Amino acid sequence: MRVIYIGHATLLLEISGRTVMTDPNFDSRLGGVLRRVSAPGIPLDKLPHIDAILLTHAHADHLSFASLDALSGKIPLYAPPAVAAWLRKLGYSQALALPVGETISIGPITVHAAAARHSGNRYGVDRWRSATSMYLLDDGTMSCFFAGDTALTPSTHEMVRDQLIEHGRTLDVALLPIGHAPWWKPGFRRGHLTSDDALELFQRLNARFLIPYHWGTFHHVTSGPFDAIERLRAQLASHPRGADVRIIEPGDGLEIMTPG
Repeated sequence: MRVIYIGHATLLLEISGRTVMTDPNFDSRLGGVLRRVSAPGIPLDKLPHIDAILLTHAHADHLSFASLDALSGKIPLYAPPAVAAWLRKLGYSQALALPVGETISIGPITVHAAAARHSGNRYGVDRWRSATSMYLLDDGTMSCFFAGDTALTPSTHEMVRDQLIEHGRTLDVALLPIGHAPWWKPGFRRGHLTSDDALELFQRLNARFLIPYHWGTFHHVTSGPFDAIERLRAQLASHPRGADVRIIEPGDGLEIMTPG
């Protein structure tokens, strides 16, 4: 399995001869306002063949219409049902619903969906579109958990526990977002992971490796693009699993070998 970081929440996951993209966003400005500070790790015109896209929710940093328009309309796009219905109404006929608790197959890969703790509606008035998903990709030998955007809750790890741990298997890679919560924004953690939360979730998931994302791509209103990753780096030297956290720069990849 190979994981390539393109930027923000956009990653390429190469598993069993298939390539899956998460939350594609190649925009130069987020929402047309917040500038991108690092170019996409792979330009749109240099992307490999993509077998499927996994979309977690409707926020502009995870759902870029310009990016979808630039990608082939033949690539299946899996999303929470309300978001998939919205996309089909807008003309994206490749959008398919993947409800929480259900699975789809991408060749030999089974993709499981679970609910995240994050209000993902695009606008303030479209709360019926607020569903946010997390995904577990598993080919029977290698596995990868993509958290999208989520807070840390008592149930965040349950999909991995139920599908892998209780069957004597170990999650290979935890792909977790990290954000910076200013002291004056106490509500941040109700829908996001800080670096501390990501490390806690990493231990609950008992994954072999943690790859953080959601950093180094866009300026944000409440934090700089590198605040979260700098805090994470500072924590790793003293953390018991610090050596298993792999920070990938945009454009770089990490090859995960089968254990044993």
